[in-house]
Amino acid sequence: MIQLRLLMVEDVATIENWPKYSAEFDDLDYALRQDGWLSEFQNRPNIWRFAAEQSGQLIAFTILATTAVGEAEFRIALRSDKAGQGLGWIVTSETLEKGFDEIGLTRIHLIVRKNNLRAIRLYHRLGFTLRGECHKDVNRKPTHFLMLDLQQNDYLAAMAISKARR
Repeated sequence: MIQLRLLMVEDVATIENWPKYSAEFDDLDYALRQDGWLSEFQNRPNIWRFAAEQSGQLIAFTILATTAVGEAEFRIALRSDKAGQGLGWIVTSETLEKGFDEIGLTRIHLIVRKNNLRAIRLYHRLGFTLRGECHKDVNRKPTHFLMLDLQQNDYLAAMAISKARR
């Protein structure tokens, strides 16, 4: 069972000491380290940072960062040894539920590396729609991203379909 809670200050040191990602995902490792995502979003207003625990162990974190009224950008990071176990689906679903149901968002959007096919499949299964592409420099490297978004009503429809399949 996964429990999502607000991220605490002491969680940051734990995350910064998580094991490095495999070579396949090495470009994502910067997000976990000092001056990574948690630092970037630490003191910004209207940010929700969540920790995901499994059996009392911190396995992931997510961020919802307000970008406009009723809208937020989504980010997720799993501990490297937890990837590929279906936990991304659970943690993302619970974060989306908090965003739409508790926070009152009407749209959640994200960018995902174009070569991260596993994440792209996950986001499409959750109801996200492709809205475009962009390039950004990440750690001084040009990186190609897809831009996806999810409207609250599309999320509710995707969850109803998912529950019907179970």
